[in-house]
Amino acid sequence: MLYLRPIRFADTPVGAEPVARLAGGLLWFASVEVIAAEGGRRGAPRIVPVAEWEAFLATLPGPEAEAAAATFARLTAPRAPLTLGARVLRFDQPHVAGILNVTPDSFSDGGKLHDDPEAAAARGFDMIAAGASLVDLGGESTRPGATPVWEGDEVARTRPVVERLAGAAPVSIDTRKGPVMEAALAAGAVMVNDISSLAWDPRAAAIVAGAGVPVVLMHSPDPVKGPHGGQGYRDVLIEAYDFLAARIAFAESAGIDRARIIVDPGIGFGKTLADNLALLNGLALFHGLGCPIMLGASRKRLIGALAGEAPVEARLGGSVALALLGAQAGAQLLRVHDVAETVQALKVWRGLRDAALTPRLG
Repeated sequence: MLYLRPIRFADTPVGAEPVARLAGGLLWFASVEVIAAEGGRRGAPRIVPVAEWEAFLATLPGPEAEAAAATFARLTAPRAPLTLGARVLRFDQPHVAGILNVTPDSFSDGGKLHDDPEAAAARGFDMIAAGASLVDLGGESTRPGATPVWEGDEVARTRPVVERLAGAAPVSIDTRKGPVMEAALAAGAVMVNDISSLAWDPRAAAIVAGAGVPVVLMHSPDPVKGPHGGQGYRDVLIEAYDFLAARIAFAESAGIDRARIIVDPGIGFGKTLADNLALLNGLALFHGLGCPIMLGASRKRLIGALAGEAPVEARLGGSVALALLGAQAGAQLLRVHDVAETVQALKVWRGLRDAALTPRLG
């Protein structure tokens, strides 16, 4: 199996060597790291310049060449626009998804909004006003050790908020439970974000397919038992890629259009600090799946681990740094708590990108 990771990103497609555009976005890459893996073990990687790609393909056996060519085509193919109710997201630049938790045990806000739908909806509207493209609403905490929530309670927490936001703000329902998906979609939600990749509830895939809405598939080590745990990884980057490829195939077999699938490597879910860093540093590999990438690293424990055990409420700087890393790797959706600060950082990043594309005369 060959995996392709875009590397040597360029500021502009106009230069001394050929480059390829990454997923129709603002980034171009001059080379790919070709990773060969079998049985979970990598061989020595090979760096292939874009200028030599066709010659490299000619050295591979037929089936390998065909698969590698298909992966390269997915790397460079523009991602289809995503329809979220009345709003259309075009993935030629990154978008922000604001995290809105209505749980009493939320790790990020201490459960301040769990019993006040009006206040929760007001927070969602504030996120949209600050520049978020959608609000990702969750009614069950997914932090390590969190108590599972009965689906009826989860519906009672989320549906009133969806009803208040729907029509004015695109809402994604963050749940793994079919009844919660159904209630939220009926109330006006326009996307599903499932940390179990449609594996926890046997009805989930049919619900998403029937509604015709986009879905986020996230990697975790054992999505049926829960998002945490696991036995560790031999190579977390390759294993997460293979898992998501399998879940995409499952979703397609259930009638979900690949153009409506988003993938998430699952930062912090059943992963050590080393695992998380490997996924972040290798994030561009996931473009080979041909789907938009969502990165959810905001306020995660890894920031505290790298920054003097900073508590959750003091992780803004690290969260913005990781969001910008995601943008630099071409991630199309950045799931964050601190919307205004992240949007501002992305505007500056976008300004730098635009300036690099401006022809310099004289």
